[in-house]
Amino acid sequence: MASAGMPASRYACVQLAARSGIRAKPVAMEMRVITDSKRRKRLMASAALLGGVLTLAACGGSSAADRGMGDSDGTRHENIQQVDQAAAKDASDARIKILPADGSTDAGINSDALVTVSNGKLTDVALTSVDAKKTVDGTLSADGSSWKPNQPLNRATKYKVTAHAVDAQGRTAVENSTFTTVSPANSFIGNFTPEDGSTVGVGMPVSVNFDKPVTNKTAVQSAIKVSDDSNQPVVGHWFNDKRLDFRPQEYWKANSKVTMTLGLDGVEASPGVTGIQNKTVGFRVGHSQVSTVDTKKHEMTVVRDGRTIKTLPISAGADDHPTYSGQMVISERFKQTRMDGSTVGFKKKGGKGEYDIHDVPHAQRLTSSGTFIHGNYWGKGVFGHANTSHGCIGLQDVKGAKDSKTDGAWFFDHSQTGDVVKVISSPERTVKPDNGLNGWNMPWSQWVAGSAVH
Repeated sequence: MASAGMPASRYACVQLAARSGIRAKPVAMEMRVITDSKRRKRLMASAALLGGVLTLAACGGSSAADRGMGDSDGTRHENIQQVDQAAAKDASDARIKILPADGSTDAGINSDALVTVSNGKLTDVALTSVDAKKTVDGTLSADGSSWKPNQPLNRATKYKVTAHAVDAQGRTAVENSTFTTVSPANSFIGNFTPEDGSTVGVGMPVSVNFDKPVTNKTAVQSAIKVSDDSNQPVVGHWFNDKRLDFRPQEYWKANSKVTMTLGLDGVEASPGVTGIQNKTVGFRVGHSQVSTVDTKKHEMTVVRDGRTIKTLPISAGADDHPTYSGQMVISERFKQTRMDGSTVGFKKKGGKGEYDIHDVPHAQRLTSSGTFIHGNYWGKGVFGHANTSHGCIGLQDVKGAKDSKTDGAWFFDHSQTGDVVKVISSPERTVKPDNGLNGWNMPWSQWVAGSAVH
């Protein structure tokens, strides 16, 4: 619906919408359009890679009502059109806009940061520096229409923004964004995920996104060291001239510790552009959790540390928008976020999105192009029975994300960044390794071949 290093934009899933953070037309929305339709090609061509602009979530799926049994009046949403119509019924009129745009890597430090809302009032805005984990003080206008920070931002720093607003009827809208402020023209930095000191799942790679193109890949990669205390060999792979990911051949060992040293200070990335970072960061790998989604059976089996702990009914991508196959890593998590189909190419005549949900609950990003696994409160009678989304994976949930007993809440509460969601039985092709943190879908020999030092 949109992490570390992956900004999200308006999420476009209907089940679908995200930022890091991860427009699809921001970043290709999960356009699961049969085979290779022109529409999909158009979307994927405009998709940004991890570390660039992420699309909002891009799905459009089913949601919940009495665990797939429909409303008390017998209503069931049998197809994607019915689900989209249901999603639009109680959507907030408030429209939040965050500047700089989600995924920006060259934001100004003085007056670029601004949050505004139309058809509503802002109720809360949080701007936080990711590395320092410090909140930036700001001022909300008297009429609640805008918010801005009280002081200039720091250079070469990654920030996250979460904004809440309500419309005249009290309906909530939520928007999330991630951006990085500009570094001097003659220097470069690497934004990395996961965050220092974090605990992640076994599927989390180390992903470094540089703010300027790297032509001297050997020197830059040689200055970055990644190791773990279980002694798994770790190899870097260049997806392009701005993104370098590291991973072992198999998932990290559970309960291990991974350390990364960035020795980029003075290293020349390209003629006249040198690094300014010297730091060592670390993260801990927690439990091993791999959840397998069977789109034909409409169910997800959650396996933690080798033991099945839950089987949940789901609704995946509809026949004309099937969910990607393969291994996908949770890269961002939002208790609530917005998903707007128009940001990823799902538009009606006139340009409005086929869906625009301002409060999608319990959303967890799986691809930078907009695939999420998230709670769904608008679909009726679909969980465990039908696939009705635009490519996302939906779980039964309630509006406001306030019921801890729903399947959407349970999965959110029992997941962490870096956990793996594996999709099987889908007619769609395997997700591309650079679409999100999903390098596990690349054969090891090919991964090693993409290293500049092997």
